[in-house]
Parts: sequence; C-alpha cells; structure tokens
Amino acid sequence: MTLASRALAQLATWPDLRQAVPSCGLGQAVRSAQGEIAHFHSERDVDLRLTDRAVRRFAKDLKGSDAIRVVPGSQWVTLRLDAASDVDLLLTLVSVALQAQQTWPDPADRAVAGCNDQRGAGFVKADLGGF
Repeated sequence: MTLASRALAQLATWPDLRQAVPSCGLGQAVRSAQGEIAHFHSERDVDLRLTDRAVRRFAKDLKGSDAIRVVPGSQWVTLRLDAASDVDLLLTLVSVALQAQQTWPDPADRAVAGCNDQRGAGFVKADLGGF
C-alpha cells in the first residue's frame, strides 16, 4: 500500500468527507459539502485546497516544509508523501482545510481555480524544470 493510498483510505473514513472524481480529471479526490479538499495525483503527490486566507495565514509554516510546495496565487498547496510523517502532516492539513472552508469560505461568486497539477506546479513538473 502506497502512502497516498493509505492517506486516501484514512480520509475516506472521515464523516465530513467522501471520495469523488477530481475536477481536474486526474487521480482521485476527497470532498466535503463545501467542495473539493484534496486531489491524489500520483502515488506521492497530493494537492490540498485551502482558502486564500488559510494559505496566507500559514504561508511561513507551509513554506518551511520540504514536503510542501506553495504556489503563489493558488488556493492549493502540493504535498509530497515520502514518509509516514508526511501522511500525518496531510491529515492535519486536511483538518485545517475543512475548518478553513467553514470559517473563511471563498466568496460565492468566485470560481475555484484549478489545482496545482493543472498549473504544472506539482513537484515532478516543477523539479524537471530545474534540469
């Protein structure tokens, strides 16, 4: 069982989440009543949707982690699952995302932009650009 499949299996048991087809069309997703929370794009990469306000609030902490990629202007952060501790980090951040969607919802008239994978900003794509 990969780290991503383990995380997805755990999240699927949460009462506020359900598995879904990701809007980007790649991989698997989980969503709450307020919208999509996470897209599992590969065995290692997960895009997690936080509100703009939550990303700004936690930006310093998020940018300090080697497991997280913050993309400027995106409501999504990308996590690289390389160790069990990264799964724990993902589960914690999903809790933050759920709370953020309830506490600081995005304006109803503003469409949610595509996840980081759609922006070509995932770990694999971004890392390849450096070679």
